[in-house]
Amino acid sequence: MTGYLIKEKLERCTEAALFSGEAPFVAILTPEEWKKKEERFSLEIEPEEEPAVMALTRALVRYDSLTGSIAVPQMGDPDHEAGKFAFGLDERGIVFVDGGTLALHITEAVAERKRWRVPGMERFLYDFLEQIIAPDQSRLNRVELLLEKLEDEILNGEAEPVLAELNEVRGNLLEMDLHYSQLLDLGQELEENENEFFAEENLRYFHMFSVRVERLREMVSNLRDYSVQLRDLIQTRVDVKQNRIMTLLTVITTIFTPLTLLTGWYGMNFRYMPELEYKWSYPVVILVSLAIALGCLAYFKKKKWL
Repeated sequence: MTGYLIKEKLERCTEAALFSGEAPFVAILTPEEWKKKEERFSLEIEPEEEPAVMALTRALVRYDSLTGSIAVPQMGDPDHEAGKFAFGLDERGIVFVDGGTLALHITEAVAERKRWRVPGMERFLYDFLEQIIAPDQSRLNRVELLLEKLEDEILNGEAEPVLAELNEVRGNLLEMDLHYSQLLDLGQELEENENEFFAEENLRYFHMFSVRVERLREMVSNLRDYSVQLRDLIQTRVDVKQNRIMTLLTVITTIFTPLTLLTGWYGMNFRYMPELEYKWSYPVVILVSLAIALGCLAYFKKKKWL
């Protein structure tokens, strides 16, 4: 178990110091440690929920505590640390139960980077949640640049190869939108302060967090609209390509239709067809066929069908 006290900054402490009442605490435990020490904290944290449920970020208001889970998805970034963990809090402090290292790494980042003139659990929670979304602005900027690059490739005629990459980007944006929706619900639940664990004047921290998440969600929404436009652009380019192919096939069919008529006509071999006896019949038919083909081509080019 890793423990901290929320003072001017997060200070590492022993397990005994967590319950001294000197300051609000932050405790990080593995599921195995939580099973052994659950009674000491008196919080109804459920670290062994179903995976589908644990993948959600949510908060549950109980009679004497606030519990829930936080999930951070990969969101298409292999360098981004993803994971999920449960949490529980009351007026004494907050406990994270994590089978991985995500909660510990976020807390360590807060301990290393943050100092507070007016320390409190509200400010710690704000900085903790802020650390989760801190890299997302630059991540969304990279997604925007990627979509612009894909648009250039589509306009340069590489529509179909781009489709798979665009679908992957759209899937990541959908995952991010769901992530921000759940974080927004969490921030609003904390701001509601139903159990009055937080000081009224400090609820503004949760409002600030919700506003930031809402802005990120709006960016994701705009990028999703952009990706839909690119998908429509790809479909338009494919349709144009297919129309050109159909036009070419139609032109070829039109050119060879009169030639087919000639071959069918003279292929009947009636006994009294005078052309069959002429010396120059074969060259004449060839010249007539060429004249028809070239005449059709010239006409189609004049009409700009080719």
